[in-house]
Amino acid sequence: MSGKTNSWQMNLPAAVAIWAGVLLFAALYGMWLGYGGPRFAVAMIVAAGLFGCELFLAAPRVLDRAQRILGERGGIMAPLAPLFAAIAYAIGVTSNWKAAMIGAAYALLPALLVATSAGRAPGTWEDYIAVLIIWLPVEFRWMYRLFPYAGPHGSGPWPLTHTLTILMALSTGVAAFVLLRRMDGIGYAVDWKRGYSLNIIAHFVIFAAIAIPLGLKMHFLAYDPSASRLRSLPIAILGILFFTAWPEEFLFRGLLQNLLSRTFKNQWAGLGVAAIIFGVSHILHAPFPNWKYVLLATIAGLFYGHVWIKTGSLFPAAIVHALVDICWHVLFR
Repeated sequence: MSGKTNSWQMNLPAAVAIWAGVLLFAALYGMWLGYGGPRFAVAMIVAAGLFGCELFLAAPRVLDRAQRILGERGGIMAPLAPLFAAIAYAIGVTSNWKAAMIGAAYALLPALLVATSAGRAPGTWEDYIAVLIIWLPVEFRWMYRLFPYAGPHGSGPWPLTHTLTILMALSTGVAAFVLLRRMDGIGYAVDWKRGYSLNIIAHFVIFAAIAIPLGLKMHFLAYDPSASRLRSLPIAILGILFFTAWPEEFLFRGLLQNLLSRTFKNQWAGLGVAAIIFGVSHILHAPFPNWKYVLLATIAGLFYGHVWIKTGSLFPAAIVHALVDICWHVLFR
């Protein structure tokens, strides 16, 4: 409890419990799939460190303490976590020092750019370039080269490579904009206030009432509930919430919509432009160009962004985002 406005805030013990539970589940699931050995152990250690950056800093008191310890000038030390992750992966898994240097540049450049904006209002060209540096290598999967990991029996890199890529990008963004730039209004810390539940339910239900008939009409969606997908629901929930919904809401709402709203001096213009960019980011999905996905994702972006505006927090927006993806995972193809 933390006063009249906040009914609950995530604390460090809760964050540690979630962190440990997710990592244990991921390790056991990976071993069940056939992953193992020293390389897998190193990859899990790197993932644990980056996931800790995502989760622990979402505890409001931990975030406040980290910002106080770093101070205004010490914030430049924030990118050390993703920097060490890239180096540790090169030492323990790939021995690819060229990739390690690229990873180091990826971790440091956004922080260096936003550091030049110190004392100026958010929305500088350096802020936007930093967001592009964080986002584009993930969007076009260039970052996969930093964390290559062939699956058991020669299978492809999914999901470990993708998960490490997302965690690296999120940690880099948090280091640059939350710990160093300290941009207001991101809403990264996880708390629960009065009205959150109603906002989540209302936005999800209204979006579903629009998107499902539209998706079926466009033949983008096909109703096809699957028992096998239902059995995989626990894995899907963890993956979608922590490694899809939360990171995407941080990027598109906490950073991009936030910056655009300040640039336009209008939160609705920021909402609309960010939603369009969010929609277009889905164009690469097969069959390319996937304009049906772009349309539905743009509409979804309007709802996610509106939840963020109404609550001032990424957490409710991430929950709505996760509910949409989970519903799709179980009921549609």
